Amino acid sequence: MVVVFSIGLTLLLSLWTSTTSHQIPEGVLQMECRDRYFMIAVNLSFTGEDPQFEVVDEMGAYPITESYGAQHGYTVRILLSQGLVELRASFFSHHTSSQDDLLFTFSFNLIVSRDGENVKFPLYKTCSPTLTWAPREVTCEANYMEVSVKSDEACPTKTKEDDWNASTQMVYTYATSEWQVALKRPGQLMIPINISEASRRGYEFHLTEGRLAFRTPYGQPDSFVAPVNGVPVEVVHAILFSRQGWIIIKVDLLAACSMHEGSHENGYLQWKMPEFLDSTNKVDKTQVAVGINGKLQQTHFSGLGDTSNSSTEQSGYVVQLQNSIFQIRIPYNAEGRQRKSLVSDGLKEFYIFNLYLEQILLDEDQVSVRVRIFRTLVTPLLPRPLLCVNETLFEERTFLVYLGDIPEDVALVAVSLNGREFSLQEIMIDFTVTAVAHTNNTHGYTLKVPFDHPVVIQQFSKHDNAMKYTVTIQFTLHVLPEKEPIYHQTAIVALMDASPPEVDAFCSDSGIRFTLEHRPFDHLWQITIGSDLLSSELATRHGYIVTNDSQRLQLDVPLFTTGYKYNNVTLKGFSGTFEVLLRDPEASEVHRSITKTCPFSLSQYISCSTNGTMTVMVDLSPNIQNGVIPARTHLLDRNCRPKDSDRTTVLFSFPLNSCGTTVKVGKEAVTYQNEIFLPSESHKGGNSLEGSHDLQSVTIQCTYPLDGLHRFFWTYMFDSDTTGVGRIVYAKQPSHELQTSTTQPTTAKRKWSIFLQPSYRFPSGYVKMPNFPTVSQRRGL
Repeated sequence: MVVVFSIGLTLLLSLWTSTTSHQIPEGVLQMECRDRYFMIAVNLSFTGEDPQFEVVDEMGAYPITESYGAQHGYTVRILLSQGLVELRASFFSHHTSSQDDLLFTFSFNLIVSRDGENVKFPLYKTCSPTLTWAPREVTCEANYMEVSVKSDEACPTKTKEDDWNASTQMVYTYATSEWQVALKRPGQLMIPINISEASRRGYEFHLTEGRLAFRTPYGQPDSFVAPVNGVPVEVVHAILFSRQGWIIIKVDLLAACSMHEGSHENGYLQWKMPEFLDSTNKVDKTQVAVGINGKLQQTHFSGLGDTSNSSTEQSGYVVQLQNSIFQIRIPYNAEGRQRKSLVSDGLKEFYIFNLYLEQILLDEDQVSVRVRIFRTLVTPLLPRPLLCVNETLFEERTFLVYLGDIPEDVALVAVSLNGREFSLQEIMIDFTVTAVAHTNNTHGYTLKVPFDHPVVIQQFSKHDNAMKYTVTIQFTLHVLPEKEPIYHQTAIVALMDASPPEVDAFCSDSGIRFTLEHRPFDHLWQITIGSDLLSSELATRHGYIVTNDSQRLQLDVPLFTTGYKYNNVTLKGFSGTFEVLLRDPEASEVHRSITKTCPFSLSQYISCSTNGTMTVMVDLSPNIQNGVIPARTHLLDRNCRPKDSDRTTVLFSFPLNSCGTTVKVGKEAVTYQNEIFLPSESHKGGNSLEGSHDLQSVTIQCTYPLDGLHRFFWTYMFDSDTTGVGRIVYAKQPSHELQTSTTQPTTAKRKWSIFLQPSYRFPSGYVKMPNFPTVSQRRGL
């Protein structure tokens, strides 16, 4: 006899109140009634990693172990990616009470560990089916097969005659008043056993008011696997019978489930199922709906039971019927799928699909069969390459690297730059790291590293005439929650044009100005004046004015300082040329010359060149009233006349070793001196020097530091590193002697614009050059 458990409401309430009750926090528990089963889901954050369930009836509580659940209609699984533990219970599960197959009552205990002790949380739910029961329903759960039929179902009209005769003969032979069951395999009928023995072997029968259910775990000795068009199908065929007087009652219970393990290709999981799982009956029509996690999607297929090829696709799912085989294709990114990353020779991943499929069949007798299939399908390990994109911002001189396609269970923890490791906290301080979220359950990170950061390797590439910036980046990521490290490395090289910088030059009244806008790699070039490196020491020695900040370098070269070349010298003015050179510091090769020529117009000046030429223009306006005629002026050598003159001004230009120039050699400098004689109108003709008391003169001098002179012999050659310091001295007006470039004239008519080199500091240990000739101060040297 089949024992039917029926729990009364009073007994259930008594059981409920006698249990120690603990309140489960809101939001950690889900309890739902589905079409043919009851589902409980609890957050793992509440239960821990080892939750347990007990099923409760009036006889006690029974732990739901793996084997107990498979035999009695319970399925427990851990959904790590969703952080849930889930329990599914069949409406025909053992210990579940039923009222007219319309009301099913469930009672469980959830057991979790708290401070080393187990705490029980009672769970209770009553469910009503949302669909009318089909005459025959088959459930292919993850861990068991179950078939239920209406207790008054008629025998199918197309049962094979041989099968019917064989089973009927067995029933007549073994039938008794006690219910027995015989398990049938192809060509073989086992000896019948009673219900108690069948239960010990793992088979369960359940009788309600209107249905008979049969359940068995997969892989039982009496089940068998038969391929159908290449798809393995596990079949269990039980014949339940009993003799009641002269009447023999026989019930055929057959369950068939596809055991296809699934395959994968091109981003889809593929699973197959024969159109007709039970080949004993002919099917006229079939309809399929597919979903994940017990919820069907709006993807349906209706066929005619033929072998024609057809398919339908909605919401990314593909259902195709080909050669009487349903091929179900589900995209990897389908909502509800589980995904897990792990480290195995690089980053790998696998997908878990809790497939849920419903098939409705209508046979020739128009008796429908409803088949529900639960399958947990797992893909093999699949490579999961990360996306690394170089988006370097050359205008901002910044490396920008994007690391993307990172799964949701992988997180960045550290970054190494050229071998120097930074934790995530450190790199967010020193650099810019931005997390980027995407709608496809992936994320990424952008990393910014300035070219000029000390960690970046900087090299000048002569081949490319460019500055090369190199950074090798190693991202360290952890697969969660295990914290398994995974590394991704990339090397990035950026080339920036490293041609010599542009130098702008401008003319001013007092000299020439050169400006250079700084670039980060300008240190690759040297600025020289001739062969001398521009430095603060050189600027001080030569009288240059250098201003240098983070934005630009500015060099002001006052007129008549070292380095000028003068041309087109006339009374109206002259042109001054100054050259700045850009050199390669390694090879001393000149890469660019910046030469600027400017026109100058001064009322008076003196220039002492490095090649030994004195050029002087003197304003004689104060002397004109004394009868001085500029055109008649001369030097110590009266044959040295002005190069040019007008009514008030004279211009002389002559070598230092001519025109009667005298030489005075001191310990640190040598001075060349001459005089401009200013004869008045009353001394026409004759020797103006003899007996003249009206003669006036202007002393002109050029002084050179001895340590800069290479040749200063007066006969033929003169060579100096620097220009000399010039002076114009009025013999009878000493107050107008000009010493420096800052001295201003005392008379309005004397508009002095003379730029003289500042005082020099000569080495204290200077040794006087030997064998200098005796210096004669007489005229005509």
